[in-house]
Amino acid sequence: MRTTLRTHRDRRARRAALAVIAASALALSGCSDGDGSRDKKDGADAGKTPASSVTLPKLNGEKVQVVAVWTGPEQENFTKVLKEFEKRTGATISYVPTQDAMLNYLGTKISGGQPPDVALLQQPGALQQAVQRKWLKPVDAPTQAQLDKNYTKGWKDIAAVDGKQYGVYYKAANKSLIWYNTAAFENAGAAEPKTWKEFLTAAETISASGVPPVSIGGADGWTLTDWFENIYLSQAGPEKYDQLAQHKIKWTDPSVKDALTTLGQLFGKKELIAGGQEGALGTEFPASVTQTFTGGDQPKGAMVFEGDFVAVNIAQTEAKLGTDAKVFPFPAVGGEAPVVTGGDVAVALKDSKGAKALMTFLASEDAAKIAAGSGGFVSPNKSLDLAAYPNDVMRDIAKALVDAGDSFRFDMSDQAPQSFGGTPGKGEWKALQDFLKNPKDIAGTQQQLETDAAKAYKS
Repeated sequence: MRTTLRTHRDRRARRAALAVIAASALALSGCSDGDGSRDKKDGADAGKTPASSVTLPKLNGEKVQVVAVWTGPEQENFTKVLKEFEKRTGATISYVPTQDAMLNYLGTKISGGQPPDVALLQQPGALQQAVQRKWLKPVDAPTQAQLDKNYTKGWKDIAAVDGKQYGVYYKAANKSLIWYNTAAFENAGAAEPKTWKEFLTAAETISASGVPPVSIGGADGWTLTDWFENIYLSQAGPEKYDQLAQHKIKWTDPSVKDALTTLGQLFGKKELIAGGQEGALGTEFPASVTQTFTGGDQPKGAMVFEGDFVAVNIAQTEAKLGTDAKVFPFPAVGGEAPVVTGGDVAVALKDSKGAKALMTFLASEDAAKIAAGSGGFVSPNKSLDLAAYPNDVMRDIAKALVDAGDSFRFDMSDQAPQSFGGTPGKGEWKALQDFLKNPKDIAGTQQQLETDAAKAYKS
């Protein structure tokens, strides 16, 4: 099952909401305290243990293993949620961070007879493949009750297969944001761009001031798929986006050529990229953020593209969110700016009491409140009080997500089979890394993408 197609009208409504929110976010000054943490005037109790809105069983002595890709600050934030689950149930949780190719890891564990209780998958495509391989357990009645209470149909649908619910979208992301170093912009006299042409002009202006304008985490191929997807959605439109996401049109389609040509306007200019193409390919995503917000008005990069989760990495610097670090929507390439979402879906691989209870907890308002209070996290849980978020930037991004209801376009690569859209060194990730290395080879990139996609969608 693929993401339910949304109407163009609904997408315009969401885009308009995000535009308003971005405008308010850009005007923020001192919305957080010195380390980028919560506002003191409101949301002050967001990090505290929430009053219970969900009933959990006693699981004294039961061990639960959870697998996800999160490390660093994201792992620390998730651990807070798991600790609260332990406190309420008496269970003991072990967390295992693993590689992005989650299905490969799970396959190895399952063949060895030691599957984890719960896993957090990054792709709807991976969830579907796991169901096809009979690895996953449908959610139980208590989890379904939490989903029905807290989630819209759209977020439930992308975690279901053939009408049966298998997953809980614990975390969501708005992946159409560009974050920037305000001092670097001000010193260069650059303005916040609204169109792709204005974006390139701003980049040239910043470059002329002596600061590399765009920081790219090219060592992590998923960041490059997000660049492509935002350009493609804005330029080719939502209908073509849905067709390419489902491989109903080939990657050799002229619309893909147009998008790669546009992306090449950035990737093809060494002076516009922090460290040039080679430097970008050697930079991991976290570093692409932190190098943008360290060094005062002489950072290694003036702006960085990625989702709302960038706030977690900004918090590792001395930059203040809303003053030193601001955000604007991904610029419009075609007539309309893109809005792409992503997320992490929890699934159960065992019928154990611990697995079922944890799934229920992750679908609850309680778990969402703890995670939201930690920062760098957005929940699709519509029951969550927005006061739980630590600052107005995250609060407004979360409000836009919830207000959008079922009107969103999910990350294209996440909808693909994992071998094409979600494996380091393979498929779309590798093809776009090769494109960053040689942006003139548009035809070769298209052919490689189509060859890999055709193989993956047939398997």
